[in-house]
Amino acid sequence: MTIKNVIIFGASGQIGVKACTKAVNQGLNVRAFSRDSSQYPKEIKEKVVIVEGDVTNGEDVKSAIEGQDAVIVTLGTRNDLAPTTVMSKGMQNIIEAMKFHGINIVSVCISAFLFFEPEKVPSIFQAVTDDHKRMFNLLKDSGLNWIAVFPPHFTDATSSKYLVKHGGLPAGRSVSKEALGSFMIDCLSQNEHYQKVCGISQDELEHPKS
Repeated sequence: MTIKNVIIFGASGQIGVKACTKAVNQGLNVRAFSRDSSQYPKEIKEKVVIVEGDVTNGEDVKSAIEGQDAVIVTLGTRNDLAPTTVMSKGMQNIIEAMKFHGINIVSVCISAFLFFEPEKVPSIFQAVTDDHKRMFNLLKDSGLNWIAVFPPHFTDATSSKYLVKHGGLPAGRSVSKEALGSFMIDCLSQNEHYQKVCGISQDELEHPKS
């Protein structure tokens, strides 16, 4: 199908803003959903339809998703690393709303810590990682054409190049926020990524082995 209208949840975050920019540059109609519209850069505010809402409120999500062709999820907790169910509850609401409106394609950014042995996940990130795991389980059971995107360390590099590995951890150690945001949009129309775990990185493209 042709994708023209997309909604981005967590659109005011670091990756969400990059995804908004990529989508706008591709000529897509972008609906940007977040709790606080004051967080958007001016250049984004002028080019997207901003929807303020609470992702844990099913009616907010259901209303926002109506009329979209695909969904992008870049939910996060910013600097709050306390135990949470906000992301998994939001994911549940998004899945239910997508099914209600007949929308089938969704890309979701999830922590690569899910592929670490539990004892190797830094304790400070354990609670947030637990909620990412709940998100991923909901996604796998959804029956949708989902793309689960697992990035390593984010950088501020300007390159939008990326390398994708299906099935596990990314090949490289880092990826730029710009490249990650780009892939969150690109993969929506690339059915080879549907219902796949996509480890994304930049290292091998930027620093090829000799």
